Amino acid sequence: MAAINPLRVGLIGANGRWGPRAHVPALQRLPQTALYAVCTAHADTAQAAAEKLGVARAYGSDTAMNADPQVEAALVAVRVPAHYVLAKNALEAGKHVYCEWPLGANTKEAAALAALARKMNLRTMVGLQRRASPAYLYLRELVRDGYVGQVLSVNMVLMGGGVLTRTADRTWQRDVTLGANTLTITFGHVIDALCMVVGELAEVSAMVSTQVPQWFESDTGKYVDVTAPDNIMIQGRLESGAIVSASVGVHPYHGSGYRLEIYGKDGTLAMIGGGEAGQEAKRKIMGGHKDDKALQELPVPERLKWVPEEVRSAGPSYDVGQMWVRFAEAIRTGSRIEPDFDHAVRRHRMLDAIVRASETGQRQKIVL
Repeated sequence: MAAINPLRVGLIGANGRWGPRAHVPALQRLPQTALYAVCTAHADTAQAAAEKLGVARAYGSDTAMNADPQVEAALVAVRVPAHYVLAKNALEAGKHVYCEWPLGANTKEAAALAALARKMNLRTMVGLQRRASPAYLYLRELVRDGYVGQVLSVNMVLMGGGVLTRTADRTWQRDVTLGANTLTITFGHVIDALCMVVGELAEVSAMVSTQVPQWFESDTGKYVDVTAPDNIMIQGRLESGAIVSASVGVHPYHGSGYRLEIYGKDGTLAMIGGGEAGQEAKRKIMGGHKDDKALQELPVPERLKWVPEEVRSAGPSYDVGQMWVRFAEAIRTGSRIEPDFDHAVRRHRMLDAIVRASETGQRQKIVL
């Protein structure tokens, strides 16, 4: 049933890459939401973005947008170093906030935002959108319903392709202190999805490494030093007692893609493909039991697909749109929903434990 009162959203980062590509098509096509305003750092660029996207309200600062009483929720879709200030400003102005992942450049920032949201009694959501992915929701359901029986071991691998040469506007992520890198983003998304499906990590050993220590800037002709990690390997144990191994790497050429395997006493499940953002349509679930000759594809039920076909066909808008359906419902009903800012803090803490395990060479208990 179409929402009578769509959630009015203000987009901070209207000239960015991910906001216009993933969020805008969803916000404009879902009955539960309306893209009401856009915001950039300057009035002229905001107006240009508003005209391009067909939005009535344009603001050249987040302060101005936050002062608009018609904006109910702020979407923070900018570079990670700016997440804290923009999300904080929106919360202090009484807006519900959807912030892209990672929530902050570090756990301290994330924890401060989560505490502020609780104090203000506002609904929040962090962009770990695989938690609204129909494929991952179904995979979790299969595990919970006993398809594999007792989970014994879990194996996940994501090998992506990258480049050693890029333009200067794309090398800012080389600095690990800015909080946007393979560990926090690529690994953060897929390990969160793994935990969603099979449960949380209880303890972990890890290796977090920077294998490519320099990138070449094609427009400046300079090499720049890289401190951000590009390879993460972990071994650990889940709270259920199952063992887990996970490896994520961004390599110069021809990454082999994504595979998540779940082995249990009664069967096997696997998700193949779709490891990167915006690849819901590429996620395939395979399953099999003792007497099956091979794994068979298990189609995702329609009941888990909450967005209309025009959003499903909009690439990265699919699972992002599913997130907005959840968020709008939580705001309208006053209910709590994950992944909220408190969930983001738990995930930040888990990544901190993985880094400690790598730096110390000692297994770490996960305290969320």
